[in-house]
Amino acid sequence: MVCYYSPVLEKEKKFELIATVCPPEELCFKADGRYGNHSALSARGCMAKKDCGQVHKLRLKGTVFTMSYNCCNEAYCNSSPGMAATSLYITVTLMTLLVMARGF
Repeated sequence: MVCYYSPVLEKEKKFELIATVCPPEELCFKADGRYGNHSALSARGCMAKKDCGQVHKLRLKGTVFTMSYNCCNEAYCNSSPGMAATSLYITVTLMTLLVMARGF
């Protein structure tokens, strides 16, 4: 499946989405990082189906964010601000987030 990728970024930062081919058994995801009621981070990419349903915190620049992920299983389905109604709410492991966040 082909999905869009972007690293964990602050919402106001612009990043040109990159098309990526996911390995078998992975879905597209779009992430939302929240600090309290404020949506502050975003990310996109591929994620293993088995990781769906986990909840993790991400510490970035001294702040702890709650990262929540929406999965979808159609090509480029993680491109729009909203996800398809059939999306699954999922999370990715903290290790994956830390690897992505180290680019800051």
